[in-house]
Amino acid sequence: MSGAFYYFCFMNFFKRYYEQIPAFLKNKYVLAGSIVFLWVAFFDSHNLVKQSKLKGEIEDLEEKRNFYETEIQKDSIALHELTTNPKTQEKFAREKYLMKKDNEDVIVIIEEDE
Repeated sequence: MSGAFYYFCFMNFFKRYYEQIPAFLKNKYVLAGSIVFLWVAFFDSHNLVKQSKLKGEIEDLEEKRNFYETEIQKDSIALHELTTNPKTQEKFAREKYLMKKDNEDVIVIIEEDE
């Protein structure tokens, strides 16, 4: 058996399957576009899977940023109240540091979790 016989058999096999492919898929531009799309979608360093994961991460970080911005605003308001209002200063000192006036007694009630 010569090499020509194998070549002929291979070409016959190839032609049979090549003829079954639709005409638009034989177009070189469609083929090149498909290859580029597959490369970008799955094999590129910035593929679609990574992009979707990064998008989810960005949304999580934006939620955290919004949470911390609102906390900063609340704390800024509390700090302003604490530095300008003497009654707020007294309340803060009594609650946080258990301070009392000379003629008072402080009773601390601790609730135990069961």
